[in-house]
Amino acid sequence: MPEKHLTVDDLAKRVGVPVATIYQWNSRGDGPRFMKIGRHARYKLADVVAWENACYADAGDR
Repeated sequence: MPEKHLTVDDLAKRVGVPVATIYQWNSRGDGPRFMKIGRHARYKLADVVAWENACYADAGDR
């Protein structure tokens, strides 16, 4: 069965930020990797999880 891709709304709910923040991340390249399907951004769950793991702060970053 093919992997379900997250929408912008799905990602915003997952990380607890407004949808506008997701669009800002997309334009700046700050958020998780995404694909464009027509005008729509979609996110592979594996890419989102990898990005989340990369966001952990080290002890020196606090």
